[in-house]
Amino acid sequence: MKYKFVFIFLITFAFINNGFSQKIYSVSYDYQADVKIFVTDHDYQADLLVYKVKYDYQANDNKGLWFFTKYDYQADKTVFFTKYDYQANLKIYFVDYDYQAKWKNQEKKHLLF
Repeated sequence: MKYKFVFIFLITFAFINNGFSQKIYSVSYDYQADVKIFVTDHDYQADLLVYKVKYDYQANDNKGLWFFTKYDYQADKTVFFTKYDYQANLKIYFVDYDYQAKWKNQEKKHLLF
């Protein structure tokens, strides 16, 4: 009985954790995207500070650790990078280290759930 409970807990945790992962695919046209994104020149202009990870398992939670997939069916969200900030739903800035990744505007967090 005890092992069954632990097994169910682990399976549930795996599904919950996967539900907030940040696997991203960049599309060619804005109408294909879940979220339209503008990359800012400075971190203070951004809603989200993003760090690109090397492996998909590193992109967990909704905290700005992104893994860019090769195919759209592998991604949790599709994004389109806009030319101008007023065209975007979300403004991001790419940071150099994973510990710098974070939300600066919590009101936009729902866009990546």
